[in-house]
Amino acid sequence: MKKFALSLFMLFAAYLAFSQHSVNIKILETSDVHGAIFPYDFIRNETLNAGLARAYTYIKQERANPNQQVILLDNGDILQGQPTVYYSNFVDTLNPNIVSRVFNYMKYDAGTVGNHDIEAGPKVYRKVEREFNFPWMAANAVDTRTGKPTFKPYTIIERNGVKVAVLGLITPGISKWLPSILWPNMKFNDMIESATYWVKYIKQNENPDIMVGLFHSGHNPEYGGASPSDSLNENASLLVAQKVPGFDVILIGHDHDEFNQKVQNVNGDSVLILDPRSSAKLVSDCSITLNYDKDGKLTSKHVSGQLVKTAKFEPDPQFMNEFKDYYNTVSEYVKEPVGTFTKTISSADAYFGPCDFIDFINQSQLDLTDTDISFAAPLSFISKIKEGTITVSDMFKLYRYENFLYTMMLKGSEVDAYLEYSVSLWFNTMKEPSDHLLKFTTDANGYIVKNKQGQVELVNRYYNFDAAAGINYIVDVTKPDGDKVTILSMADGTPFNPNKMYKVAVNSYRGNGGGGHLTKGAGLTPEQLQERIVNSTDRDIRLLLMNYIKSKGTITPKKLNSWKIVPDKLVQNAIKTDRLLLFGSSNHNE
Repeated sequence: MKKFALSLFMLFAAYLAFSQHSVNIKILETSDVHGAIFPYDFIRNETLNAGLARAYTYIKQERANPNQQVILLDNGDILQGQPTVYYSNFVDTLNPNIVSRVFNYMKYDAGTVGNHDIEAGPKVYRKVEREFNFPWMAANAVDTRTGKPTFKPYTIIERNGVKVAVLGLITPGISKWLPSILWPNMKFNDMIESATYWVKYIKQNENPDIMVGLFHSGHNPEYGGASPSDSLNENASLLVAQKVPGFDVILIGHDHDEFNQKVQNVNGDSVLILDPRSSAKLVSDCSITLNYDKDGKLTSKHVSGQLVKTAKFEPDPQFMNEFKDYYNTVSEYVKEPVGTFTKTISSADAYFGPCDFIDFINQSQLDLTDTDISFAAPLSFISKIKEGTITVSDMFKLYRYENFLYTMMLKGSEVDAYLEYSVSLWFNTMKEPSDHLLKFTTDANGYIVKNKQGQVELVNRYYNFDAAAGINYIVDVTKPDGDKVTILSMADGTPFNPNKMYKVAVNSYRGNGGGGHLTKGAGLTPEQLQERIVNSTDRDIRLLLMNYIKSKGTITPKKLNSWKIVPDKLVQNAIKTDRLLLFGSSNHNE
């Protein structure tokens, strides 16, 4: 009898095993690769313990696992960063772009457009889009002529009978950062509104088993002082996860942060959010197991995620061999001499007063535009250019982004308000020598906190710390925000007039409202900004600076000393303390 019962049990178990089945879907995401294709940094001329060549080793490993079906996605900002992509975007424009070649080789299934991809310009990103063997998406980038998405809004990917919907969204902050010439006949809609529409549409028309968000947008909706209730929030990914039901996982980027967290949406369902930093340092790895009954009905779904470090993988040798000729071409390109600097300069000095690194950019912008005043900020946290021969790779240290150079008309009072806003992001109001000069991130008790990498962080981003040339001014850190700056005169000693209109050189990011200096600071509307632009270059500032250095041959960078922080006795000790906090015991290397 016992043997009979055991046999029945075994038959029943076999029946269940036969009638029920599971499917394992593995979704891998890269984001904000910024040209880090190879395991080499062509700007700093050193090995890179990140990059797609390393990521591909892990991707191939996961694809080789017969117990899962792999989907590979990219989340944008690939067309800007390393000379690797700059060369393909703007120097060798006839051959297929290196990004499309690499992504097709790696067999990506879909991607989302990033804001720095738009920054490359329509000639570049439309060419890349045509060359891709997969859809490049941005549902909320809408053609103003038709009202329809100008990129594909979503895609359906099938694996082993499982229908996976991937919705792509791009950060809507682009209109505040980039000249409209880079996004013609386009507007960027709110992410929550767009997700609400498209999730409903996809559910009704596609009935997917898995719903994936692929959003080029960060997780902190309060970044830069924004409010979560703001329309067109730059970093609305977390808000979408919470407010728009239907997603199983949302893969994000844009903020270069490391994030692995489940949140609850308005229906009480759990949504996984993964963010893999930048430069393919990490790969977002989402595992989804779907269980079906004998009738093929989905009975349960389990979602889990991890962030995988690519540094522990060797670069894939087949990948490196496939693209070795291009690697060698870029290696030679970045070695090309541009000119000579007679001294070493570092942007590390820019946080504590006049800096020859920033002043060289400002002086160059004044010369190139014949303007009265110029603004510039450090675009890399620390960037050092050594004395001697300056090469193409050094130019990427000198100027990180492909901004255009604007000439704008600003009233003297607006210049003053611009500077007040800049220093309010930058400096504390000091009362005694033990106070910090810089605004560091603190906890609720006022203690300075460190990030996941063990470093202190500034409250605001360093690339918004604009200093001016063409005027002489002081910053009194004992005074409150909004009243710290006193403009003494023009650089030549003539009076500065708050009611006069001045020609001012700024980069296109700032000129379109990026950072808020001209909007929150000077009080100009987006429409007024466009009216104040009297000239724009049609090529990036880096190229202009490269040609400027070539024309001079040899340059001796120097501090203009057009501004200073006062009172001197109060700030000197704070500068020493804050410099150590900010950089540790390093010698300001990158």
